[in-house]
Parts: sequence; structure tokens; C-alpha cells
Amino acid sequence: MKRLLTGTALALMTTSGAAFAGGHGVSACLITKTDTNPFFVKMREGAEAAAEANNITLRSYAGKVDGDHETQVAAIETCIADGASGILLTASDTSSIVGAVTQAREAGLLVIALDTPLEPIDAADATFATDNFLAGELIGQWAAATLGDDAANAKIGMLDLAVSQPSVGVLRDQGFLQGFGIDLGDPNKWGDEDDPRIVGNDITAGNEEGGRRAMENLLAVDPMINVVYTINEPAAAGAYEALKSIGRENDVLIVSVDGGCPGVQNVADGVIGATSQQYPLLMASKGIEAIASFAADGTLPANTPGKDFFDTGVALVTDRPADGVDSISVAEGMDLCWG
Repeated sequence: MKRLLTGTALALMTTSGAAFAGGHGVSACLITKTDTNPFFVKMREGAEAAAEANNITLRSYAGKVDGDHETQVAAIETCIADGASGILLTASDTSSIVGAVTQAREAGLLVIALDTPLEPIDAADATFATDNFLAGELIGQWAAATLGDDAANAKIGMLDLAVSQPSVGVLRDQGFLQGFGIDLGDPNKWGDEDDPRIVGNDITAGNEEGGRRAMENLLAVDPMINVVYTINEPAAAGAYEALKSIGRENDVLIVSVDGGCPGVQNVADGVIGATSQQYPLLMASKGIEAIASFAADGTLPANTPGKDFFDTGVALVTDRPADGVDSISVAEGMDLCWG
């Protein structure tokens, strides 16, 4: 019997292509964390274009907010009941979702994680993602190189996504700290480092309001914070507004990750010093192509050499290049941005 999504459980459901069920051709589900973040909007666009090119019927779902695990589980159950061939998933809870993913795989569906590796990573059949640790490491290296000798006396505010758990939030946080030259504690969680340069960590939920609130909280601990790591560009925009409200928007270095067009524009405008750009459209299109190939002949793409996932790339975007840190210009970033 099919489980129907009703009320708050149904956050988003759109269908492209022919009738979804009934065994006609190859069908796929895309399940993202939200439908409002430009990152996931671009991911859906990439999946839709690739689905049309490969004659795959696609249905898309999303949680209402980042962290809406229950809706993602319900979406997986619906995709199983509807006879989908495969699922593309950006998981809100990388470990708790594994039970539902296992059910899907046991039912014969190919499950591909996008952007956010599951815990463990081999709970999915394949993963297409940014190297999120590297994304964080690049902005950490850039910040340290930009500060030069002053990096030794930096006061750093860490604006994370959510409570510490295996996720892109931890990977980016830990990558930043390593890139900045700070010794890590347990690399699988944030907040256990003892470097005195870290003023503290706060959570943002990856949105502008959360970024502003978290920045205000950390400024209450130390109003002289001069380096701010942010999980993504909406959080960075909120942090900037909090700093602007006390007249410190011009003397604090903000770094971030995403590479959406609004974020790259914020680099151009001096709101963000540098951001690590990732490519959600490529993740989704590669995922759809993998479902098509698997349906045709049972093959899966190989992982990137030396990694346990398919790396879709990352580039540091800034107009203030730093010695020893590879980067691209804002103009190049605008050509590649999304949102």
C-alpha cells in the first residue's frame, strides 16, 4: 500500500516527464534539504535538464527547512511505493536516514547521495559531491595568508550549520581550521579545539537570520572578533549585517562556502572576502546520468582516484588572491555561479 504525503509531510513534490508510476521507462526521485536555498534550486534544475535529456521521469521533493529529516524519510517511502528506479538524496540527517536508504536499496532502487555523504558513506550506492573539507581548507588558507603575521593573534568566530554531527557542516568547519593552521581535535566533530584564537562556535541553520543571530551571540563573547568562518553565503550575509550594526563591517574578514551568484556578488561588494564555489548542477546531472547508465547496463561511475566519492570540484573565488592559494577571479566565479 502506498504511503501518501499529507499536511506538513509534503514539503514539495514536482514531476517532470511522463507518468511517474506504472513501469513505463526509467524514473527517478530528487530529495533535497529545502526548496528555497538557491543551491538546491540549481540542483533541481540540473536534475530536470539531465532527466529530459535521458528520457527519465523525475519527481522532486524537499523538506520545509534544513534538518527536516521526517519529510525525507516519507519521500523515500513514497518513491519506493511508486516504483522509482533511483533516488538522488541530499540528506538532512546523514546517519538516521540510512535505515530508509537501506529499504530503498533492498527494494531495488539505486540511491545516490548528492553533496552530503551518508554516514557511513557506503550506505549509498554512489556519492557525487564537493570535497567539503577542501572547500573549508581553501578559505582557511586564504584567510591565514591574507592576515599574514596577524593570523597568530586572530580572533575567530565560527558560524556553523547545526549541532555537531557527521555532515558537510563539520567537514567545512574542520577544513577551515586546518587551512588556517589550527590543530584539530576529533575531525568528525566541531567545537573541541583548544586554540585560544577561536572565540567560539554558534549555529545558523544556514540562513541569513541565523547568521546574524549567531554573529551577535559571538560578538557578545568578544566584540573584537576579526575573522568569521561561515557555513554558507546566506549565513555570511547575516553575519555582515550584525557587524555593520556596530560599525565593524570593514575590519572583519568573512569567508564562506557555496558560490551562488548572490554570494559571489557579495565577494565583489566586499561583504565576503573569499568563498569556495561548488557546482550543484553538475552533481545532479551526473547523478541522473548514473541512474540512466545503471538502468541500461548495471554500471556505476568510478570514484575520483584517492577518494571514496565522485568529486565534482571546488574553486576559491576572490579578487584578493593570496600567495600559495589557488583561486579564480570574481568575474570567473560569476560565469560559473548559480542562483
